[in-house]
Amino acid sequence: MLSKFQIAVDKARMLFLGARKTQGSLSPFTQCSFSSSANMVEHQSSSSKVQALYELCKSTFSSSGLPPPSSAVVQKICSLLDSISPADVGMKEETSDDDRGHGIFGLQRLSRVAKWSQPITYTDVYECDSFTICIFCFPTSSVIPLHDHPGMTVFSKVLYGSLHVKAYDWVEPAVLSKNKDERLAKFAVDKVLTAPCGTSVLYPNAGGNLHCFTALTPCAVLDILTPTYNEQAGRKCTYYHDYPDSTLSASGAEVKDGGTDEYAWLSEIETPEDLYMRPGQYTGPAIRE
Repeated sequence: MLSKFQIAVDKARMLFLGARKTQGSLSPFTQCSFSSSANMVEHQSSSSKVQALYELCKSTFSSSGLPPPSSAVVQKICSLLDSISPADVGMKEETSDDDRGHGIFGLQRLSRVAKWSQPITYTDVYECDSFTICIFCFPTSSVIPLHDHPGMTVFSKVLYGSLHVKAYDWVEPAVLSKNKDERLAKFAVDKVLTAPCGTSVLYPNAGGNLHCFTALTPCAVLDILTPTYNEQAGRKCTYYHDYPDSTLSASGAEVKDGGTDEYAWLSEIETPEDLYMRPGQYTGPAIRE
């Protein structure tokens, strides 16, 4: 039988499933730090924001994802997320440099190696069948590979740091390559998000439903996913490798509404072995159900 820790690690590597079941403190090498105390006024303010976010999600989202959130609901959630700071979810920004360029010998080198080997930390804030609220903490240069969110809407708020986002949407109707193993997608997003910035939203068929995150600095992202990943309901997280325009040009596919630099073939891959994630412990204001 697998240990609770191993079960949690396996679930974290598949992104969003049940990491809250593992308890324990974070490693001192984790790039996101959780504050252990705050004054009463700050705690009440933070609690009201997290509670309001939970209540808005609870009253709006369904386990089927239908109906999809209206533009008014999207605007309300984005407005609330835009007001949330790291302190509001029990975190403090990691301001120290990650040792890149600070010497290559002795303890400095060992420290740098240790930091570069850090995993991405996944922290579950709240999860039910209808939605998940969670936090990802990234060390510099860490990557969540290209993956999808089938039938889901996702809100992403960068709490601190800088994050590069590359994202695609499927071309509809579906266009397959000659070998049938690749499907055509169109670039939707290619940009850097640096806190403070507005909340990003992706939808089931638009806004970059398939995306890849690369941390340019230590950073943290607060996510809301609705509905949750559920393989039995057809919402399995799938990873992809992208083959941009040169492969597209050689395929002989007909593209009518844009140049080949706007497209890429996506090929499904197994969960990457080097996707190194571990569960964190949420220490922000408790949610009252």
